[in-house]
Amino acid sequence: MPHSSWERLLCKAYESLDHEYRTFLEEDNGYFPSKTKYLNAFKTLPKEKVKYILFGQDPYPREQSAGGYAFIDEKVQTLFSPTGLSKEVNRATSLRNFVKMALVARGDLQEDLSQEAIAKIDKAPLINSIEALRLNFEKNGVLLLNTALIFTDKKSSNRHVKAWRPFMQTLLEQLQADAPKLILFGTHAKALKKQLRLEMFDAIEVEHPYNHTFVHNKNALELFGGMRLLEK
Repeated sequence: MPHSSWERLLCKAYESLDHEYRTFLEEDNGYFPSKTKYLNAFKTLPKEKVKYILFGQDPYPREQSAGGYAFIDEKVQTLFSPTGLSKEVNRATSLRNFVKMALVARGDLQEDLSQEAIAKIDKAPLINSIEALRLNFEKNGVLLLNTALIFTDKKSSNRHVKAWRPFMQTLLEQLQADAPKLILFGTHAKALKKQLRLEMFDAIEVEHPYNHTFVHNKNALELFGGMRLLEK
């Protein structure tokens, strides 16, 4: 169950979904995260602690990776290895670029982003798990959402994003007085701002971390550098 502080808001947001889509969510088992997980972001971060809402695109297209938090790949165990980034992080392009960006923000890396350069960094003050990264996001008040909370197959992604818009619209309308800042990753998240007319919220727009240019994006470095997301 979501944290009690979200109960009223989520009930109203859920009721705004199309009736047929709600039936699909309640009766179908062919999507992930499962119905017990897709609201996970609301279970671990109380409403009163939200300072930012990070909107990704849609859940990871792998059931073992999608756990109900935007950008948190549950298949990843460790972030680092003796040779640099772990094999799991290196295979996850977006996460790989995000970790590199955070290392640049700390001053651990500059232009050389190689495994060799990362291997030389003193990891003693750094976290080394995806769960610790999630907790550090939440310590900074970041609610980790996607524009669609479930995934079935790639061809259906746009349909799910569209289906979740009323939910997101209703949720954000109820959060307007709290004035959280929006962090928008990529085209789906930026389109959400335009389609839902979210001018009342301050928004930080950056390319999706899948793009290597994200590593040196000034807005990302300033925002996430201040959060110290890789530090114990």
